[in-house]
Amino acid sequence: MEVDTVLVVDFGAQYAQLIARRVRECHVYSEIVPSTMPVEEMLARKPKTIILSGGPSSVYAPGAPPAPAGLFETGVPVLGICYGFQLMVAALGGTVEKTGIAEYGATDFAAGGEAGRVGGEAGRLLAGTPPRQQVWMSHGDTATSAPPGFTVTGSTPATPVAAMEEPSRRWYGVQFHPEVMHTTHGQPILRNFLDLAGCRPSWTTQNIVDDQVAAIRAQIGDNGRAICGLSGGVDSAVAAALVQRAIGDRLTCVFVDHGLLRKGEAEQVEKDFVAATGVQLHVVDAAATFLAALDEVSDPETKRKIIGREFIRAFERAARDIRASDECSFLVQGTLYPDVVESGGGTGTANIKSHHNVGGLPDDLRFQLVEPLRSLFKDEVRQVGASLGLPAAIVARQPFPGPGLAVRIVGSVTASRLRILREADFIVRSELTAAGLDEEIWQCPVVLLADIRSVGVQGDGRTYGHPIVLRPVTSEDAMTADWSRLPYDVLARISTRITNEVHEVNRVVLDVTSKPPGTIEWE
Repeated sequence: MEVDTVLVVDFGAQYAQLIARRVRECHVYSEIVPSTMPVEEMLARKPKTIILSGGPSSVYAPGAPPAPAGLFETGVPVLGICYGFQLMVAALGGTVEKTGIAEYGATDFAAGGEAGRVGGEAGRLLAGTPPRQQVWMSHGDTATSAPPGFTVTGSTPATPVAAMEEPSRRWYGVQFHPEVMHTTHGQPILRNFLDLAGCRPSWTTQNIVDDQVAAIRAQIGDNGRAICGLSGGVDSAVAAALVQRAIGDRLTCVFVDHGLLRKGEAEQVEKDFVAATGVQLHVVDAAATFLAALDEVSDPETKRKIIGREFIRAFERAARDIRASDECSFLVQGTLYPDVVESGGGTGTANIKSHHNVGGLPDDLRFQLVEPLRSLFKDEVRQVGASLGLPAAIVARQPFPGPGLAVRIVGSVTASRLRILREADFIVRSELTAAGLDEEIWQCPVVLLADIRSVGVQGDGRTYGHPIVLRPVTSEDAMTADWSRLPYDVLARISTRITNEVHEVNRVVLDVTSKPPGTIEWE
């Protein structure tokens, strides 16, 4: 079944990714596109509607990104959010001013009527939501008058035009952010807009599986063979299960033990995945090769590229071992949509960091890539995995970066440092499991600050040891995250055990940074 598409135009803020995710929660497919994309290219994707996202600019500032030229002549329904809302106001004849009063964070919003008077027409976009509700604001400029033909459908004490609509043209706009959880009725508002735009809720797990299986068969063909780089994480496991569904025993999974996994993970990968799928698994012990290649390398981007290169070389060697290399020309990877977005892949967004599956591949790659999860967010991947019959031990596994512990060591990677981090990480995971917290946190990276030492006292003597950083986070899709408020007694046990049992560590610290501004991994 052909699905409807929503394009989310990115104006340079983190909100575009969250908007796209919320749209998919309404079972409508969404894609992020840069604000510089010509309208003709947008229309070539046959969008059912277009959403203009928030952004950091002022609409009247020199160099501020404009609304895509010709957008409002296309007849496509449009929703403007925050900066996108102000672009609509300014482009269509309304007024945006710097009033000297900004709104940031939770704000009381009055739906219906003008200038905060409840009781007027709340409009179609806000239908079914309360006359007064909490919304999340983040703006310094203010819409003071709506364009001709628009009805003002909501306001705040500081913003006379906080929501507006022109239903005959299916143009809608809100100053607040309906996509964030702090807007109490944001999801119903987005769902209203999608209904008004005529979007069908057909983006379902079964639809995803059927579409991807068909696409994989078309790409690989009737006789093609593929190998999949199995990492032990949910992404590569689900990607492999999808490809197996498409081509059967013409897929061989290759597990490269690069020596950068956590304690006990290599054995767990072999046991869990083979038991769940029956796929032939070819194990490559490449720990010494990876460690030699990473010798004295401390730059995180260089680490990622080296690891990506060595993965591919290991796959090529494995392909030759399994069968003639010209018979195995496809490489399956578990690349996700957040990986693509953060790497600047095709969206016009900033390159935050290279992801192993996106930015770490060598230029002379001898395989054609098969990336069945490239358009999916993490929770969608888990849903697909469950529908394919993968067990919870795989589907619910906490995310773990492809480059493994190498990017959780701030500094160069050595066998000794890997041992220290493995032991500390194992203690953290054991204590979180014992406390029943595995389902409450999304993941807990444990970071070794290898090039930093601090003075301590252990056994009545002076020590000069390494700090360990705990990074427990909650998230839905890796685009945004908040630090997990772990119980103090759990933190105390973790700290005591690490400093008692891992002799090279004399200090344990807690990272309490959200994303943004900090990424989930330190490197």
